[in-house]
Amino acid sequence: MTTPVDAEQTQVEPAGAEAAAEDRPWQTVVWNDPVNLMSYVTYVFQKLFGYSRDHATKLMLDVHHKGRAIVSSGSKEKVEADVTRLHAAGLWATMEQV
Repeated sequence: MTTPVDAEQTQVEPAGAEAAAEDRPWQTVVWNDPVNLMSYVTYVFQKLFGYSRDHATKLMLDVHHKGRAIVSSGSKEKVEADVTRLHAAGLWATMEQV
């Protein structure tokens, strides 16, 4: 007969799995909103990220037609700062881990 302690099994994640999750990059997502003009969104992308007019326009059109666009990526701290700057400019933005 086995005791409950003998039958109990503990599953432990490898230490590398937690580190790998922290190493995954983050993305800044800008969402479509009913407030900001398309020209203003393009302007913000150019000013905050230094994108060319063509690239900023493409991202703005993704926001407009698809409802969202990934406008930057990198470390959690960098993306948090990007989201904060976008909020300060009046855009709806969030961050997600890839």
